[in-house]
Amino acid sequence: MRGLILAVQFLTRLPTPQLAEFKPEWLAASARWFPAVGLIVGSLLLAALRLGGLIDPWLAALLALLIWVGVTGGLHLDGLADLADALGAAHRSRERFFEVLKDPHLGSFGVLSLILAVVAKLVLLMLIARHGGIAWGLLLIPAWARGFAVLWSATLPAIAPGSGERFGWQRDPLGLALNGAALLAASAWLAPSLLLAPLAGMAWWGFLKRRLGGMTGDCLGAGVEICEIALLALLLIPPALLHAA
Repeated sequence: MRGLILAVQFLTRLPTPQLAEFKPEWLAASARWFPAVGLIVGSLLLAALRLGGLIDPWLAALLALLIWVGVTGGLHLDGLADLADALGAAHRSRERFFEVLKDPHLGSFGVLSLILAVVAKLVLLMLIARHGGIAWGLLLIPAWARGFAVLWSATLPAIAPGSGERFGWQRDPLGLALNGAALLAASAWLAPSLLLAPLAGMAWWGFLKRRLGGMTGDCLGAGVEICEIALLALLLIPPALLHAA
């Protein structure tokens, strides 16, 4: 239970019981609970979408998006903006990349990435709200994305100090396998299109490995955002097309 509380505290702004003491290694061990925290976030998204959908799909999408950003505190959006600025300004210079990545100021590439991410989620959520039945997949999308973050940190070297390094030294193959199996089983039941979700996670892993040679905390946050958008799009794939494939 301690691990779950720490995971909720790290990934969200939801209220939790205060722990009497804290050890840094506990935070790393809490990574096995990240998908469970994703399920909590997903349940809130689904509730918001259903509530707003009683009036209008656009209202449903807006309400769900506000909950998404509010509950997570924009944690992963911050990583997306930082990585976009660093990649955009680096011009293939590794030194310049790290220099920009550490800069707390938001640049034009970061602003553009935030706008595109928010608009993409808003439109995709509206389309999901319009097709009611597929909304159950929202339960699983944040869980998949946070599970990917654990996988990336466990299988890619940390190339800069930060959150990625903090979790990267903690290896938990059994936890990864159990979480992956549970998410696949839940996807087969609730949203079969999300059985393709691992492709998104592996695509981001490949990008980080090829382009950067490893990961940082910002890389993990950016990957969570990008994979969430990709999985929202996956939900909209017609079942007939999946069966044909």
